[in-house]
Order: sequence, then structure tokens, then C-alpha cells
Amino acid sequence: MAESAACPAFQLGRPRYDQGSFAGRLRHFIDIIDPRTLFVSEKQLKECIKLLDDYNHGTLHPGVSDQQLWEAQKIKQAIIHPDTGEKIFMPFRMSGYVPFGTPIVIGLLLPNQTVLSTIIWQWLNQSHNACVNYANRNATKPTPTSKFLQGYAGAVTSAVSIAVGLNVLIKNANKLSPASRTIIQRFVPFPAVGSAATANICNVALMRHSELSEGIDVMDSSGKVVGSSKVAARHAIMETAFTRVVLPMPIFVLPPIIMSHLERLKFLQRNRRLMLPIHSFVCLLTFSLSLPVAISLFPQMSQIEVSRLEPEIAAATDCKSVTYNKGL
Repeated sequence: MAESAACPAFQLGRPRYDQGSFAGRLRHFIDIIDPRTLFVSEKQLKECIKLLDDYNHGTLHPGVSDQQLWEAQKIKQAIIHPDTGEKIFMPFRMSGYVPFGTPIVIGLLLPNQTVLSTIIWQWLNQSHNACVNYANRNATKPTPTSKFLQGYAGAVTSAVSIAVGLNVLIKNANKLSPASRTIIQRFVPFPAVGSAATANICNVALMRHSELSEGIDVMDSSGKVVGSSKVAARHAIMETAFTRVVLPMPIFVLPPIIMSHLERLKFLQRNRRLMLPIHSFVCLLTFSLSLPVAISLFPQMSQIEVSRLEPEIAAATDCKSVTYNKGL
């Protein structure tokens, strides 16, 4: 009974954990963002896909356990896009968001930024975000390259403009003492949270704008596509944008607070060379915790009542609610 509770019976295409609760979604997305899946070889991925195909066609070897099937599905979900069936480029997978994004976060939070360094780090940050948003979008409809470029340009421009404005404002605060200016510079991330959230909303909205004009596929309880809905697309983008608002809050706030306390320790005052490694670890830890929490706010496969959608969709199904891929 204990083993059964720990590892439920496998269900193809369905999450292992209850997606109706935040705790269940958190456990699900911790699986999806597991960085160990970045090291899965092409051979291992093909074996996982074959295992799932064998299960689907009823030709599975009797010795295969539920745990093996859940692990195979986890690996497939972490690497393969659910709409296109294609591999997501490693740095732009959700499992690669923290490993590839942490160096950029460290750069963003470094003290004593110049205008040039601020521009470079903000450009790198929004470039990475744009590619992650594009790679993990709802891809039931094709996205023109022009829409990708619009989102990229809009997000980078807004982020750089706000960040440079803050940087210049602080450097021109001549009335403040050097000590006061240093303290304020360290806590620039507080207002930077607002700028990051604004830029992230812009990034998501512009990167996925074509979904609003063309709609996204919605499916009935059996997985059959019953229509394309602009209303569902609007909900998908709003939910994704909200997760991007929550995501930077702990990343931009906690490391400066933690480091301001750690720097008072005599050990670190005597060993200044350890500051950067410790700062990097604090950023990595904060990013690793904030990502699964943020993306767990909503299920990836979200449901919406048919009565809230377009009349033609309501006429095409007897279901009271339909499902759509929110994207990540």
C-alpha cells in the first residue's frame, strides 16, 4: 500500500500529481524543471519515447514498472514541446532556465553597475527570457518571425530604458553622501523588481501576440480539438504573464538583503575573494526556489468553461469545460 501511494498507477499523458492543488502543481513542475534532464542523451530520450509508445499500443514489456513509465514521461515532457512534438533547445527549456539564467541574474545584481554594463546585462536577460517564452509558448498555431522580433525589441527596449534611468538617477544623487549612495545602489533591485516585471509582461505579450489574433486550440475531455479560441488565448497569456511578475520578486529582493548581512561577517571581510562565489550561490538558490513556485500558480493544461468562450465552440461540444495548453 505504501509503494502504491508513493507511485500511483501510470496514466499516459496525465500528470503524476494532482494539478488541482498548488502543492500538486509544485511537485509536477519540480519534475519538469529538474536540471538532470539536461543530461539525457538522444538514445535515452528515444528509449523513453518508445517506452511510452509501447504502453500506448499495449505492447509494453511486462517487467516495466509504473515508476519507469512516470520517469519516461517526465523526461519527455521536460525536453519535447507538447504541441510541436519537437525538442526544445537546451538553454530555453524550463529545466535549463535556472542553470543558463543564473549567470545573467548574478550580472544584473552586481553592485556599482555602469550604464554600459546595465545595458549589456539587461539585454542578455531579456534575450534569454524572449527565447524561453517563445520556446515554451502554445504552438498550436504558427508564430511569424516578425512577432518574435517585435517581442524581443519591445522587451529589451523597455527593460534597458528603465534600468538605465534608475542607474543615472542614483549616480546623479549628488546631495547624498557616498555611504548613502552605496546603500541605495545596493537596493536598486527593489524598484528593479517593478521594471523587471513590466519588461517580462511586455516580453510575454509581444512574443505571443499572434495567439490573441489567431486563437489557440481548445480540447474536450477526450483530447479532441473542438475549435480555436481567442478568449482562451487571452487567459493563457494573462496567466503566463502573471507568473513572470511573481518570478523576479524574490530574485531581485532576497540576494541583496542576504549579502548585506553576510558582508558584515568578519570571516568574509578578511576573505573578500569569497564574496562572488557566495553571491552566485545565493542567486542560484533563490532562482531555483522562485521558478517552480511562480510557474506552479497555474496548471500548464488549464481548463475554462465553454460558456465563457466563443459561441461556435459552445456549439461544437457538449462538454461544460475545455482544456488548453497555457504554455510556460
